[in-house]
Amino acid sequence: MPQHPAADLGAVPPETTGHVPGPRKFGTFAGVFTPTLLTILGVIMYLRTGWVVGNAGVLGALGVIGLSFGITIATGLSMSSITTNIRIGAGGAYSIISQSLGLEVGGSVGIPLYLSQALAVALYVFGFREGWAWVFPEHPAILVDLGVFAVVLGIAYVSASFAFRVQYLIMVVIAASLVSVAVAAAEGSMVHDLADVGLVGPYVGAPEDGFSGTSFWAVFAVFFPAATGIMAGANMSGDLRDPKRSIPIGTLSAIAVSLVVYLALAYWLARSATPEELVSNYTVMIDRAAWGPAVVAGLLGATFSSALASIVGAPRILQALGDHGVLPRGEWLAKRTPKGEPRHALLVTAAIVAGALLLRDLNAIAPVITMFFLITYAMINFVVFVEGQLGLVSFRPRLRVPQLVPLAGLVGCLLAMFVVNPAFGLAAVVVVVAFYGFLLRSRLDAPYGDVRSGLFVALAEWAAKRVRDMPDRQERAWKPNLLVPVEDVAVLRGTFEVVLDVARPRGSVKLVGLNETGLADGGRVDGSRAEGRLDRLPTLAAAFRRKGVFSSFAVLDAPRFEDGVVAAIQALRGSFFRPNVLFLPLPPPSQRDGRREAAFARAVAEARHHQLGTLVWAPHPTAGLGQRYTVNVWVHDRSPDWRISMDIGNLDLSLLIAYKLQQNWDGRIRLHTVVEDEAKREQAHHFLTRLIDLARLPHTEPIAVVGDFHDVVRRAAPADLNLFGLMPEPTFAAMHDLVETTRASALFVRDSGLENALA
Repeated sequence: MPQHPAADLGAVPPETTGHVPGPRKFGTFAGVFTPTLLTILGVIMYLRTGWVVGNAGVLGALGVIGLSFGITIATGLSMSSITTNIRIGAGGAYSIISQSLGLEVGGSVGIPLYLSQALAVALYVFGFREGWAWVFPEHPAILVDLGVFAVVLGIAYVSASFAFRVQYLIMVVIAASLVSVAVAAAEGSMVHDLADVGLVGPYVGAPEDGFSGTSFWAVFAVFFPAATGIMAGANMSGDLRDPKRSIPIGTLSAIAVSLVVYLALAYWLARSATPEELVSNYTVMIDRAAWGPAVVAGLLGATFSSALASIVGAPRILQALGDHGVLPRGEWLAKRTPKGEPRHALLVTAAIVAGALLLRDLNAIAPVITMFFLITYAMINFVVFVEGQLGLVSFRPRLRVPQLVPLAGLVGCLLAMFVVNPAFGLAAVVVVVAFYGFLLRSRLDAPYGDVRSGLFVALAEWAAKRVRDMPDRQERAWKPNLLVPVEDVAVLRGTFEVVLDVARPRGSVKLVGLNETGLADGGRVDGSRAEGRLDRLPTLAAAFRRKGVFSSFAVLDAPRFEDGVVAAIQALRGSFFRPNVLFLPLPPPSQRDGRREAAFARAVAEARHHQLGTLVWAPHPTAGLGQRYTVNVWVHDRSPDWRISMDIGNLDLSLLIAYKLQQNWDGRIRLHTVVEDEAKREQAHHFLTRLIDLARLPHTEPIAVVGDFHDVVRRAAPADLNLFGLMPEPTFAAMHDLVETTRASALFVRDSGLENALA
């Protein structure tokens, strides 16, 4: 996949696309205003505006048009705002979304958007053929379709510049059709009062369904696609001289002009035809105009220009997708001619359109195309809303809009999706999510940064503030967040598996490298040697993350081991992911002297003082973790009080760790206790049984034995790991003796006082 320097921020380097200096760049009028206006002033304006007025009445029609354009205006403002904040590359909406939410989100929206643009070409060709058939009913439909497509493809293949010159001619034709309407109005066509149509219409329905009735939202669903053409200019973003200026001015101007045209036509139709004509005669605009053929020419020009804008814009989205490696054979798709035309992408698009034309009927998927456009609009509004809410310094658009604007656009798009067609809206969402899942596994390499990290940080800050307002005791939300002091990465590699098994899947591991800078006798540690022992700390933190456990690392300079541990505990006390368990490996025999034991005891005491639990890992030199199946938990003799309460002593953390290991190993637990006589054994066994039930421990066996503790430990059934309570004054010798006695590795556990295995 081509590599890009991060500093390009969305600019498309020539060497990655085959683009060489000298391609034609377009201004606001040709590149944005004209294609956007001609796409909005389409077939619905000519054939369905009257039907909308006849069904919804004057106020209802104004409501339908106003709501549709309200969503479009909000989206247009959002798109204009974000384009003044970024260096928008090729691909229009795809580029905007990708630069904010990442290539995976941008691609998951961009691929369906591209397919929608390509399939829309076929729909517009079919629309042109229906208008052509109104004039020449004897012409074969398939020949008309293929002929029109060949002309559209030929124009686009020559160049976008040639396509825009053709659109100028079409704009003149559409303007002539509107002049014909204006002349009719001037000559007295408006002979009816608005009261004839009514402020609120009868909603009688359509002739094809026998006028069985309809509703405001059904009328809205028919009209709304007319307002979804605002991406026609934005799709040309990579071919504009100044997209930051052209997209806002061209898009908003086209929306404003088209809104005025639709409102004026609605008023003219309400005054020029009876309600019966409006709902039953789709060509009433042709019949009431001063010169009908001009309106027919406008209808044909509108569908032709929409097809032309789509076949010019769609390949540019595909080219951008290929350039970023979102699609296979990306380098081939991304190539352009010396004049900047994406010919390879155009040929792929032409093949898709040709296949769609051969299907002969795309009415079944037409709603899905609208849904993909709506999802794109919703994502643009979401991007602007989120970036505005995050308050990042990188979000400083030249055109700043109130936060209510993108929020209204987002809500409006979602509302429109599920009003127009709930089933197709849900299907479109499923398709986008499926593409996102596929692209997430593809591990795309973005050529620019995005705001996802800022979004996650904002969510974390919000959560941290809420957590701060809650009580300290959160027994039901407990999970192991381990603080692991590291003096030598080689030792950490040996404890990696047990740390991983304790922490996963929802826990975290904070690695703190301790770089000892001085000794108790006043000597110095060789700093280069100490740092060399910690060089692989980032690699091991990444290894935990690859295994699904969140991990981070830091390195502290401290004169002694215990000072480093104390500093780490104190420094991390106020962090959001505050550690709740201190994990200490038992030092190797060569380091088990009096000074080290005192340092160890101080670290454990400091953890207790700051309400951290403690796990001391004492590995057996040969057994390791054995088969990673059986865990023995040793419960101290509680005689004479064997009653169960919420306070079960220094046992909560042991039970929680045993449960985590049992789940991760798919193993079993044995709860052992040793008592002095038979009379106490029954009480102890009942206690263990009740404890298993209340703690909800699966695959757990209670074992109460009479005898001497050390003898019972020696004779107990072997386990892969033993959990013992950490004695008040831990000694290396005592822990080492238990490991040797059981012939298995052990964890020595002390509660923090905040865990609760019964919660």
